[in-house]
Amino acid sequence: MKIGILSRNANLYSTRRLVESCQKHGHQVEVIDHLKCNIIIEEELPRVYYNGKMLEGFDAIIPRIGASVTFYGTAVVRQFEMMGVFTTVKSRGLADSRDKLRSLQLLTKSGIGLPKTVFTNYSKDVESIIDTVGGVPVVIKLLEGTQGLGVVLADTKKAATSVLEAFNGLKARVIVQEFIKESGGADLRAFVVDGKVVGAMKRQGKQGEFRSNLHRGGTSSVVELSPEEEKAAVSSAKALNLGIAGVDMLQSSRGPLVLEVNSSPGLEGIEKATHLDIADEIIKFIERSAKK
Repeated sequence: MKIGILSRNANLYSTRRLVESCQKHGHQVEVIDHLKCNIIIEEELPRVYYNGKMLEGFDAIIPRIGASVTFYGTAVVRQFEMMGVFTTVKSRGLADSRDKLRSLQLLTKSGIGLPKTVFTNYSKDVESIIDTVGGVPVVIKLLEGTQGLGVVLADTKKAATSVLEAFNGLKARVIVQEFIKESGGADLRAFVVDGKVVGAMKRQGKQGEFRSNLHRGGTSSVVELSPEEEKAAVSSAKALNLGIAGVDMLQSSRGPLVLEVNSSPGLEGIEKATHLDIADEIIKFIERSAKK
C-alpha cells in the first residue's frame, strides 16, 4: 500500500516510528507537510498538490496535525477523504477533539464520566461558578491550551477570582473544573487504536506540580487499566469518532473521569513507558481498514 503521513517534521519521534513501521510491513510511505499542500476544489475532481505535483495513488493517510494548525490540517484531511483515501483520524473527529468545549459536550452526551465543568461567557459571578464545581480548589483551563500550558490551580476564591478576571480581561475563553484531590497529581493516558486500548501509562507530576504532562517534567510508568478505565477510554474515542486517540483520565472515588481526548497523541512517551510497538498497531489498523 501507499501511505502518507501528514507531518510538518519528518524527524519527530512519532513520524520516524510510523515511517519505520510502514517500511517494515513493506508499504510505500511519504511524509507530507500539510501546510505546504494546495487544495484544489473542483466539481467531481478533488485534488491535493504538494511541492508542485499532484498527490495520487494513496491508500491511506495518518494525520499528525499540530493544535496550532488545526484549521488547515483538518481541511487537508477532509480533501483526502473526498478523494476516497482512508484516514486513521477523520476530519470531523479531529475538529471536534480540538474544540475542548464541544468534545466535553460530546463525551457527556455519551455518558462518560467527567470532572464537574463550567463554561461561561466572561461571567463576573465567580462565586457561583466555584460553588457549581464543588468549591475551591478549582482548575482553570484555557480552551486553546495544550501540553499543560494555560492550566492554573486556584486554591482560594480570591485566587480564582483574580485568575478569571485576568483571563476575562484578555478575552480568553476558559473552563472551570473541579479539582480531583485523590488523583494525587497523576493521570492515566490510554492509547486507543481501532476501538481497542493498545497501551496505557500513568503520568505523575513532579513534586509540587498538579499537572502530570511529560512536557511539564512529569514521569511515566506502565499501568494496567481496570475494566472500567478501559471502557471509558474506548467509549471516549468512539464518542469523538477517532480511529486513533490518546485518552487522558483521572482516577477518582467515583470512577475514571476523562479530562481530554487527543487526536494526534505522541508515540514517544507511551512506547518508552510500555516498551510496546504502538506504531505497528497503527499500521495494522490501516491494513485491516484501508481496503474496505
